[in-house]
Amino acid sequence: MALVIVDVMPKPEILDPQGKAVASALGRLGFGQFRGTRQGKRFELAVDGPPSAEVLEAAREAATTLLSNPVIEDVVSVRFETAADAAPEGPAA
Repeated sequence: MALVIVDVMPKPEILDPQGKAVASALGRLGFGQFRGTRQGKRFELAVDGPPSAEVLEAAREAATTLLSNPVIEDVVSVRFETAADAAPEGPAA
């Protein structure tokens, strides 16, 4: 089984109230090194069988026609997740 990851972000000119709220909270919690925050969406599309160019192209088409709103969002990446990408980096804090 393969996994296609689609990342969607608000266009730069679109206001991002959730991102602003997160940025404000980070500062209050002592994480002042972060200048700003934008919040987007991540989709994980499970695929039977091996990764292929056709599957990736279908995922790109789905990303632009269904998973994102092209008026206010950009599809920033469509990619296969490898085993190394899926490996946990350690316990969450």
